[in-house]
Formats: sequence, C-alpha cells, structure tokens
Amino acid sequence: MMLAAKALPLWGLEGAKITLIAARENSVYRVDHPTGSFAMRLHRQGYRTNDQLKSELDWMAWVAQSGLSVPSPQVSLDGSHLHIVDDVQIDILSWLIGSTLEVLLPKMNEETRPELFQDLGRDIAKLHNVSDAWPGVPTCVRPAWDVDGLLGRAPLWGRFWENPGLTAKQRELFVAFRTHARSDLDTLATSLDYGLIHADLVPANVMVQETTFHFIDFDDGGFGFRLFEVATALLKHCALPDFEILKVALITGYQAHRQLDVSNLGLFLALRAMTYVGWNISRAEEDKTGERNARFVGQAEVLATAYLDR
Repeated sequence: MMLAAKALPLWGLEGAKITLIAARENSVYRVDHPTGSFAMRLHRQGYRTNDQLKSELDWMAWVAQSGLSVPSPQVSLDGSHLHIVDDVQIDILSWLIGSTLEVLLPKMNEETRPELFQDLGRDIAKLHNVSDAWPGVPTCVRPAWDVDGLLGRAPLWGRFWENPGLTAKQRELFVAFRTHARSDLDTLATSLDYGLIHADLVPANVMVQETTFHFIDFDDGGFGFRLFEVATALLKHCALPDFEILKVALITGYQAHRQLDVSNLGLFLALRAMTYVGWNISRAEEDKTGERNARFVGQAEVLATAYLDR
C-alpha cells in the first residue's frame, strides 16, 4: 500500500483512496480520485522487462483508440505510461465496470448464451484486426506463443510433461502428444494466422457491461496463433452441456469479421490445456490438495488422447 501511495504523485493523483483488489500475479489497486477511478498495477518483479511492458501499454492504447474496450493506459505527468518506483514497475489504467463472464454465464439461460458467444467471437476477431493494423507491430517486444513457446525445451508456461503429479502412463501420453503436436505444428505453422493475441481470454478476463465486452489483463499478451486465442476463449467451457452450441456461435461471430480455419481447433484446445499443466508446476503451494492440478491434468489427458486418436 505504501508503494502504491508513493507512486500516486507521478500521475497527479495525490490524496486518492487506494484499495487492494488482487494480489496474485501482479498486485492491483483500485485508485479513486476526484478525477476518476483507475487501476494501478504493481508488476511482479522479473516477469516482464521494461520494453515488454511499454509495448504492452502502447498496444493497449492503440486497441482502446480503435474502438474496443480494454483498460486504457493513463499518461503520467512526464508523458510516459510506465514508472519504476523502488525497483517495482508501476502503471495506471482506466477502471472498467462490468461482470466477468465467469460470474455472468452461470446466471444466464441457455437460450441467450449463444448470442453472447457470437458477440464475443466478433470482438476477438476485431481485436486481431486492429492489432494487425497497429503501426507498432514491427518494434513490439512481447512473448511468443509460437511452436517453441508451446512445445519447445522451455515453453512459456512450463514443461508440462514434467509435472510431478503425472502418473507414468500420463507422462508417456504427454510426451507422445508433444512429439506429434510438434511435428504437426511445424508443418502447419506457415499456413496458420499468426500475430498479436491477448493469449488469456479466459472467463475471468472477459467482462460484460450490458452489450459491451471489456478485455482485461493483457499480462500474457504477445505473438501467437489466432486459433490458440479462440481455443483459450473456449477451453474452460468444455464441460458445459451446451458447449458445442457455444463453440459454433463463437466461431460464427469470429468468421463474420475475419477468416479463420478451425480444422485444427482440437490440437489447439489440447495445447492450451497443456499450458495449464505446465503453469501449475511452479504454483504447487497454492494447490495444497492437488485438486487443481488433477483437474488440469485430467482435461489435458482427455484432449491429448482425442488428438492422438483422431
């Protein structure tokens, strides 16, 4: 809290009320000031370089200016978006109001859900369109969710095939999946749509305010396959009874605004599932019962088996 208060004058927000909202990957504070409400992010040390964060903020500013609703970076008094205070990277974004898809979807009846997913697909396509039009793409410094970032020796979210919770059979399956997926993706890579993606459009990062979608938390955004983006938006809904309807609706909404070949969606659903198996390796202390790890591994096992049996 003291560090957040120390940063306020850099944006001319002295005296603002500060409330801690989240303390996970980054620490996020709500800042309430007579001039408005904002989100202050104190970034975890060592996760992103200054250049990576500057690229993220410039990209978000472009997306916001292009008509999509994302947190808009606030310019500080010296004209920059990012400051370093006591070795911690800090930025301030606009505050967005709405309910996350995670909260909203279970409350909706099945008749209205497809329309919501069609609109979500539309806005994901628009995000990709405006991202391709950003003049800053050539100099953008962000992680790459490419073949190596997903299946290389050091994937962005960890070596999923070495998760300590795997049985010998599961480990064998995941190694086989990695081998076959790598071969297929190497062949497909040049024909797949690739560019800037949010990379984490899970239900908790999609907010809905009446008819407007807000895409929040670009922390893992970077260069990647557009089909990986769609798989990410769908994966956590796989267990829903109306999943196939929602999947078709999202793809229909997307394809109305941008071409997308979805013939390899099964591969990318499995790839996305594997990233969570890798991600959880370094977070074992948060998962003391192992329930979360078992859930991630179980879903990845089903999708990897379906992919290998295709």
